[in-house]
Amino acid sequence: MSSGLTVLVVEDELAMRRLLRATLEAHGFRVVEAATFADGRRAAAAESPALIILDLGLPDGDGVELVRALREWTAVPTIVVSARDREADKVRALDAGADDYLTKPFGTGELLARMRVALRHAASAAGTPPADAVVEVGPIRMDHGRHEVTVAGELVHLTPIEFRLLALLMQHAGRVLTHRHLLREVWGPGAVEQTHYLRVHMGAVRRKIERDAARPHWLLTEPGVGYRLRDTDEQDDP
Repeated sequence: MSSGLTVLVVEDELAMRRLLRATLEAHGFRVVEAATFADGRRAAAAESPALIILDLGLPDGDGVELVRALREWTAVPTIVVSARDREADKVRALDAGADDYLTKPFGTGELLARMRVALRHAASAAGTPPADAVVEVGPIRMDHGRHEVTVAGELVHLTPIEFRLLALLMQHAGRVLTHRHLLREVWGPGAVEQTHYLRVHMGAVRRKIERDAARPHWLLTEPGVGYRLRDTDEQDDP
């Protein structure tokens, strides 16, 4: 799946770097390693990686600050892998610009699936879909030109806000979008603290999209962090 793409691994733990190198090289990636904040920043500029895998607990700096520094000049997809499992750490990393967040220990299959999603987004030049775009994720099909959504061929009637919310999640399928990001993009900057808006409208969208809204398969909650739409690639690695 890689065609020799370069992946930069910024991780201070030698055993983890070796595991990631073995896994990624077995799937055709070229791997560049960095063990510190400073080396990671230099390697990101010198090697022009297609994707960065980043630990937060670096010996000379906070990985979240490295994400923030990178976002000042590059949109290279960045996946955080960290032993930190607090909601606040996940939110900080994602709000700083990370594309995804995996908590150690994690399965290599899940990492590879998340990488496929991130690389596909980068290749398709993320941005607002054209006015007449048709986007499909699993059984969900959104026709922006007709302002219509179907699920397994059945027309679903969404309110304008529900449509915008689903459109944003479909645009970034597989990626966790924080509460603040969703609220800012759908309702505007003045609503970033109004998380109850999301609960109400996500509940409504689930009732219209999911077979069982109480056990959603596609519209997933990342507790305390935000929401994501399951990407079809994730089905490859249960």
